[in-house]
Amino acid sequence: MSARLQLAGISKAYPGVVANDDISLSVAGGEIHAILGENGAGKSTLMKIIYGVTSPDAGEIRYDGTLLEAHSPGQSRALGIEMVYQHFSLFETVSVAENVALCLEGRLDLPALRLRIRETAARYGLAVDPDRTVMDLSMGERQQLEILRCLMRAPRLLILDEPTSVLAPQAVEQLFTVLRRIAAEGCSIIYISHKLDEVRALCHAATVLRGGRVTGKVDPRQATSHELAVMMVGRDLPIPERPASMPSPAPRLSVRALTGAPLGPAGRRLHDISLDLHGGEVVGIAGVSGNGQSELAACLSGEALSPAGCLLLDGAPVGQMRPDRRRRAGMAYVPEERLGRGAVPGHSLTANTVLTGYASGLVRHGMVRFGEARRRAAGIIGGFSVKADGPGALASSLSGGNLQKFILGRELALAPQVLIVAQPTWGVDVGAAAFIRQRLIDLSRQGAAVLVFSEELDELIEICDRIHVLSDGRLSHPLARDEATKDRLGALMTGVRAPEAAE
Repeated sequence: MSARLQLAGISKAYPGVVANDDISLSVAGGEIHAILGENGAGKSTLMKIIYGVTSPDAGEIRYDGTLLEAHSPGQSRALGIEMVYQHFSLFETVSVAENVALCLEGRLDLPALRLRIRETAARYGLAVDPDRTVMDLSMGERQQLEILRCLMRAPRLLILDEPTSVLAPQAVEQLFTVLRRIAAEGCSIIYISHKLDEVRALCHAATVLRGGRVTGKVDPRQATSHELAVMMVGRDLPIPERPASMPSPAPRLSVRALTGAPLGPAGRRLHDISLDLHGGEVVGIAGVSGNGQSELAACLSGEALSPAGCLLLDGAPVGQMRPDRRRRAGMAYVPEERLGRGAVPGHSLTANTVLTGYASGLVRHGMVRFGEARRRAAGIIGGFSVKADGPGALASSLSGGNLQKFILGRELALAPQVLIVAQPTWGVDVGAAAFIRQRLIDLSRQGAAVLVFSEELDELIEICDRIHVLSDGRLSHPLARDEATKDRLGALMTGVRAPEAAE
């Protein structure tokens, strides 16, 4: 089969870092080709070079045998090259149909476009409603929209950066069916993922990057996940240490019969949710994206207020408290959306540290202690192995996984008594994921209460002491860790067996 894409000697350097160093690879027509590597290994830079966002310092790109000189994303799209970024590029205040229209040429006919969207979504098994507003979509629904927007333009080369990060297992299988179908139609796919089991199940070939260089090429179908992980990180992965849980007698956080309105017209209403979160334990919330996770996280973090008496922090009512007062009371929160909510893209890591560190010594008498903030940011960078050009680096300059590590480190630096974290290892490489999971376990064993929202069932089973499932705005009874199998959780997540409301 002839090569759809050929890279030869691609190099790209930025101040203080060589992102790509003499990279060569080939992707055949109809091939699903994985690019593997740790966060900061150079994967995203390489994809931006292919797509035309960034120009290489050296090397050449051939597409269908033709040399691509300096090219733009618009020129790439005209050639049939499409890319779905890890951080979505959607306009949140307009509809799904309008977002799709912005990427299509020709006269705008919204009624006809809505029909095309429904037909395309049905053909590929995607749950995309053209009339919904993007700001009301969950992260998983936004991922499906990004993919559908590319499919509407019949791509010949599709680049996917962490496409299953926020998808439930059943949705992943559905996506794989879509990808296999379009690959069979001749479209080449470059697939970036840290989920090695998925890579082995889907991809025909894999190129491994480490430190900006190609360190291996392999048929992932012939390798184990462990072998791929070792190729990525250059060493064996640590086995998580999980001491026995000793929950505090009284819950640190209590939710009592919480019923809440949806976030936006297409959100999910919460129904009579109750749970107790004790110090010394990690509790998981599993669920298919869009079933109330955003609403529950907003109520717990203070982004949305709750009726009086529904939410207790160490026995004190906090449902009517704003997020800053909850933080001062010992609560920390890591949202699933990093840029724009977890961090301000155009601010330095130092300034982003101040965003939540005001209650822990970084602001006194109304004055920001920037020296202390820089030292704290530097400590987070070192302690969490964040690949960044120092505390002055902009949040937008970090890869997704490195920004996630920084945000989690920033919250842990507050020594919270209650930590709420959504999708803790979304887009994070296997080595960093193991490190993050260990830190969450360690925090709980130091006496804090940790609540984890995740669609990674393996992750929840690995780190949680108890797991609830949130489905259609209702919370199931908790399953103990030794009872929580992937099949049982998956059935609850998809409503195969209706979950019971927790008492």
